[in-house]
Amino acid sequence: MNHRERSKSIQNSWAEPYRMKVVELLKMTTRKERISNIRKAGYNTFLLQSKDVYIDLLTDSGTNAMSDQQWSGMMLGDEAYAGSESFYKMEAAIQKFYGYKYVIPTHQGRGAENILSQILIKRGNIVPGNMYFTTTRLHQELAGGNFKDIIVDEAHDPFNEFPFKGNIDLQKLEKLIKKYGAHKIPYVSIATNVNMAGGQPISLENLKAVRKLTLNHGIKIIHDMTRVAENAYFIQQREKGYGQCSLSDIVKEICSLTDGATMSAKKDALVNIGGFMAVNDFDIYEQARNLVVVYEGLHTYGGLAGRDMEAIAIGISESVDDYHQMARIGQVEYLGRKMESFGIPIVRPIGGHGVFVDARSVLPHLSQEQFPAQTLASEIYIDSGVRTMERGVVSAGRDKYGNNIFPKLELVRFTIPRRVYTQAHMDVVAESAARVISSAKKLRGLKMIYEPKYLRFFQAKFEKLSS
Repeated sequence: MNHRERSKSIQNSWAEPYRMKVVELLKMTTRKERISNIRKAGYNTFLLQSKDVYIDLLTDSGTNAMSDQQWSGMMLGDEAYAGSESFYKMEAAIQKFYGYKYVIPTHQGRGAENILSQILIKRGNIVPGNMYFTTTRLHQELAGGNFKDIIVDEAHDPFNEFPFKGNIDLQKLEKLIKKYGAHKIPYVSIATNVNMAGGQPISLENLKAVRKLTLNHGIKIIHDMTRVAENAYFIQQREKGYGQCSLSDIVKEICSLTDGATMSAKKDALVNIGGFMAVNDFDIYEQARNLVVVYEGLHTYGGLAGRDMEAIAIGISESVDDYHQMARIGQVEYLGRKMESFGIPIVRPIGGHGVFVDARSVLPHLSQEQFPAQTLASEIYIDSGVRTMERGVVSAGRDKYGNNIFPKLELVRFTIPRRVYTQAHMDVVAESAARVISSAKKLRGLKMIYEPKYLRFFQAKFEKLSS
């Protein structure tokens, strides 16, 4: 039985490949308390205090449950300022499972994005990518670059069933090269399991074609590999010729088609903090090794404690386990199917790290200027204490002229932390969403009353419209 057949054989009765050793008690709140909490937070779920949240689906970043092996490894952390043994363990794991030669540790993914952008991007450069991610695009712009979206059109349609909506549109990329010249494009930014599209994967067939095109023009590929193992699972399940391949082999093949990577280890690698930059070019590595000392810490700790690097090394190994990913993505699929049974419009196919509800379909009476996804996220918290987040116009931010960017996707993300919640929790989440959506016609939108300069979705505040 190959990996795809094995997955299908248990699809209706999957179970977690672990058991619980420690539990955390959750606070139960009343509706009155939750209304007060969300008002104080300016209707921004990021500004809620975690103690007031029942089921926290804000993000899967750093919110995972670590294994007993990871906790044991943390006790072995080498906290030496220079030459930490824990760094060399993490470096060896990255080289073994991902194949990149040189490693720079950072406190998290955006630290790696900052360093990489400063090294590779010059003012006026064009950086094509398969849909933007908030921090990635910001670092590219701060370095003087201009992001250009070259993802396939299917990715902007929430209900299109195309299995690889993270794919690059090769014609869009070729047009950019022809228009600006290869010398203006320092690299193509490839994300595996594209977050803003709903956790959608890129196929190996497509990545190979992109690699061939970029090699012909001397352009690098930089890999945002935050959720590469989840992407590998979808390749194993959906792409012809990979049903009998292990996730570990698929992950290695994905990475081999790129020149370097940034990673937030807080997702796939199952830790609470940490990240890295990895490259195959020694000259880029040498520049990064100098910059990491300026922004993060010495090149053998990069803003991390030794215990964090120990946990990352172990988490990388656990992340490519076939049974782990089967259960992880199986739980996401379970929530998605439960929502669909209630008639809730979600992004299709169901993604890897969360379920994304289409707020425009739920709240057609609200324009994007009235922040429908932000509205829906706040109402779900009021209903049940479930915290989700907006992925729409608030997250998209403003263009260089100060105008709101209105993306085609206006979504509420129900992000599932790894190894944290049970199937019963997912039932509660789906039922809450169904209750809120059943009375959606009565919901009023929001107006923004405070907006920070950068990454406004983290700290912006809103108030309800009067009518």
